[in-house]
Amino acid sequence: MKLFLATGNAHKVRELGELIAELDLTQQPGLRPRDCAEIRRALTLESAASLGGMPPVAEDTGTFVGNARKKAHALAALLPTDEPDVWALADDSGLCVDALGGAPGVESAYYAGPQADSAANLAKLVAEMRDVPPGQRGAHYVCVLVLCAADGREQVFRGECHGSLALSPRGQGGFGYDPLFIPHGFDKTFGELPASVKHTHSHRRQPVAAAIHALATRACC
Repeated sequence: MKLFLATGNAHKVRELGELIAELDLTQQPGLRPRDCAEIRRALTLESAASLGGMPPVAEDTGTFVGNARKKAHALAALLPTDEPDVWALADDSGLCVDALGGAPGVESAYYAGPQADSAANLAKLVAEMRDVPPGQRGAHYVCVLVLCAADGREQVFRGECHGSLALSPRGQGGFGYDPLFIPHGFDKTFGELPASVKHTHSHRRQPVAAAIHALATRACC
């Protein structure tokens, strides 16, 4: 079983790989411990670079699922057709802030402009939220994964993580907006929390677990 990750974002590749490695697959229905061990032995993760790089994709659908679908199908077109159990897995994710009407949302990666980096996006969000009081700083992360085969079969998985925004960035961990986001039940940002804690509560954990479970039980697509 081989998964090619449809992203050129090295942070996402690393985080998805760590999430999959840390998944407690015994919590998934219908899987026995020996099944989980076999899944881990059989599963191989590859980046889009292994297929020559992620094809350019205009993320212009206005929705997380639409953008993820475009990326998944673009990479799936490059999948080897002479191997069984080969899949493209695409992620589209973002931060939705209540006080900003859901922004930056699907534009999270380009919030400060098409050429902006993560630091510029974070700085813009800090500026936009400067006058918003603590009780009105609710936000949630969204992640949509699309699993796609070379023949176009697909399945969609979605996860969310709810919390609030700190008054200023804190911590050096994570990436993107993590130094500003405080998940419910914690008083530290994702930038301050250990990676293992973030993975347990991440918006990516639920859809990643569901996708791996679907593959393992042949319930996908």
